[in-house]
Amino acid sequence: MQVIACRVRIQVGLEESGYCGLVLEKLTTSGASIGDTIEIRQGDAVYSGILMPRSQIGSDPAHVVIKIGSGYNLGVRLNATCTIRRIGKSKRTQPSSESADSADESLPSVAILSTGGTIASKVDYQTGAVNPALSARDLYDAVPELRHHANIRAKVLLSKLSENISSDDWTRIARRIAAEIKTGVEGVVVAHGTDTLGLTAAALSFALQNLPVPVVLVGSQRSSDRPSSDAAMNLIGATDLAARADAAEVMVVMHGETGDSYLYAHRATRVRKLHTSRRDAFKSVNTKPLFMVQGVSITELSPPLHRRLKERKLVLRPRFEEKVALLKTYPGMDGRLIDHLVDDGYKGLVLEGTGLGHTPEGIISSLKRASEAGMLLAMTSQCIFGRVDMNVYRTGVELLDIGVIPCEDMLSETALVKMMWVLGNTRSLEAARDNLQSPLVGEFEMRSEYSDYPSIGGE
Repeated sequence: MQVIACRVRIQVGLEESGYCGLVLEKLTTSGASIGDTIEIRQGDAVYSGILMPRSQIGSDPAHVVIKIGSGYNLGVRLNATCTIRRIGKSKRTQPSSESADSADESLPSVAILSTGGTIASKVDYQTGAVNPALSARDLYDAVPELRHHANIRAKVLLSKLSENISSDDWTRIARRIAAEIKTGVEGVVVAHGTDTLGLTAAALSFALQNLPVPVVLVGSQRSSDRPSSDAAMNLIGATDLAARADAAEVMVVMHGETGDSYLYAHRATRVRKLHTSRRDAFKSVNTKPLFMVQGVSITELSPPLHRRLKERKLVLRPRFEEKVALLKTYPGMDGRLIDHLVDDGYKGLVLEGTGLGHTPEGIISSLKRASEAGMLLAMTSQCIFGRVDMNVYRTGVELLDIGVIPCEDMLSETALVKMMWVLGNTRSLEAARDNLQSPLVGEFEMRSEYSDYPSIGGE
């Protein structure tokens, strides 16, 4: 989830503020600009706060938005008799480019890379704008507690909404992480929007092999201008994990429950966002979390793939094949969807089949054509928990005969990313098939435990 202020271009004037009609007329008369403090009088009611911009999509001519003292935004519906008065001028701040205070040599060094999510951003309370934290000083200002946890080296690598992150961006992020690790940091934190955080995390798991130190991805479900924000706690926990955890793999750190009692660190290839807005939206699927972070305490719940060893030599393989697709099967699915991919030169296809890994009979001939054309085919399940087993029913056996590879208990998104990576780093279809069926970075297990299945609806 991205804070709305990130999606709207903040302007000091009203030209691109998103306001129109009655509201724009009254704001213009008052002389107020975006970021100014205004007072609205409407009958006996009086409202005051910082004037915020409105989204130009779906805006109406009657509402004005202000940020009140609690940090929340308030929408006020105006009428012809109301008055608006400017009572304070905007004091717009700029992100700091200064270096942080002198480093505390007793603290570990951690690199924090921002890719455009709100977690590593500063909120300008004068304007409501969300600015990227460009330096360690900016991060310390936004989350003062960080200065007691690590010496931070911060960099804005990308400024993208997470849904716009591409495989080229995965490559760029992986290369930058490798460069930071070479400088001797104790760990790397990547701040990322939550919508596609799991896919980027999986991509980095394959691109950064034989890691000597942890790489921790972290996001925020609630923006830092809200009292219910999870940004600071998540960022501090991710920094602690990167600095001190006895692990060397890619992990995702987010809230473990809806309150503020603890965080979970999940294996990057086994985690999925399972709720649109809850702070504990991320869950480990078909496995348990690796760590619980509770205050300054880090408790190991499952053994990591590798222990921290700074002398270990990182293997960087950051290439991804773009012409790979993920299709969810459904009743009545038309095989021409697959035919189009074949005709367009796609190299791989991950199917999200029903149940144990099944597809409608109507697309089997198209899948056979795709296999004969040299396309790599794989099967995952639409069921989030459990694993595919294509030997149980006739349809599954037919798909195996065609050459569709069962992905065991791998997440569909992870299977997509892995196929993109496999095809980007192998020279033959046979080698690609072998790699796809081999567990490389803990992305699947050969058997699932019944205890891995969570209670539905539980906290």
